[in-house]
Amino acid sequence: MFKSTIIALFGAMLLTALPLQAQEGKSEMTPAVKARLERLEKVKAEMLEEERALLKQKLEEIDKELSDGLITAEQAKQKKEAAALVTARNIENRTAIIENKMELVKRGEFVTISDEPEEVVYRKREGKDRDEWFYFGDFDCFSCHEGWSVSRRTKGNLVIAAGFSNALVDGGSLDDSPYKIGGSRFFEIGWQFKTRVFEDTNWLRLVYGINFQFNGFKPEDDRYFVRDGDLTLLEPFDGDLKKSKLRMDNLVIPVYFEMGPSRRIESNNSVRFSTHRKFRVGLGGYAGLNYTTRHKLKYKIDGERTKEKIKNSYNTSNTVYGLAGYVGFGDLTLYARYGLNTIFKDPNPDQHEVAFGLRWEL
Repeated sequence: MFKSTIIALFGAMLLTALPLQAQEGKSEMTPAVKARLERLEKVKAEMLEEERALLKQKLEEIDKELSDGLITAEQAKQKKEAAALVTARNIENRTAIIENKMELVKRGEFVTISDEPEEVVYRKREGKDRDEWFYFGDFDCFSCHEGWSVSRRTKGNLVIAAGFSNALVDGGSLDDSPYKIGGSRFFEIGWQFKTRVFEDTNWLRLVYGINFQFNGFKPEDDRYFVRDGDLTLLEPFDGDLKKSKLRMDNLVIPVYFEMGPSRRIESNNSVRFSTHRKFRVGLGGYAGLNYTTRHKLKYKIDGERTKEKIKNSYNTSNTVYGLAGYVGFGDLTLYARYGLNTIFKDPNPDQHEVAFGLRWEL
């Protein structure tokens, strides 16, 4: 039984390895069609070599199990026959796929061609009104059929960042800042897209999207913000000041180049890349608009508690832009950004926002 299966298997290999016979009208084939047929012949040859190697490896594993006393001779024979049968069916099915592609090429229809050994390269997306298929590999299209598209190299996800914000004044250090180091904070939320730059490797990704930034600055020494014409001043508060915070809300577009290793995951019907628990570093910047500024005050005067929310521009810059980056492992990274624009317009002293915190990709 085993010998007959092996003979049938290699007979199938021999038949499928025969070169493509001359077809009616071959002389009228265009150079592009001929080139695609030659590439498919190469794919078929590589597929056969791959199946032979896999069968050889499987048979060696069975022999080792037999020599180690893990299985009996009869069990080894049964396992070898089963492995040979699986290989024969694989060759039959995969050859049919390639030959069907050849027929489509001859008729001027779409075709997918991979330089790697041929695989089932389509994945069906379930739960749709009509079938949609996504291709992982090279793509050649004469007349693309509805429902077929190139594999998506882009994915989107929610991103959140939070931490401490402050300002560098006139080129000084954080020690010269008029804002509380621990009390001034930021929060950022948005949606990002990540596109791998190259087709067959994922070490470099382009990251971009849209984010909302909420930046808060709390003055030291019980002071609050006062607008005096084009100037924005910090003055002592006449009363029992409990809280003083200026909040600027921005809508920005961040752009990063992200670098780092990833794990290539291949299965019978898909190829994907995973950066789970992998090192990554992203370098880039952001640009956008400051769409609102407000001052929040909590104080007590004559024993009466009062809360105020004053919406005013306070001479803050209308446009915001700067540098940003992150570094870490997996979805949680250290995050920092530096504002190239000044927080307040001229003639106010130059203040540039700095922020440090954590960034999550969800």
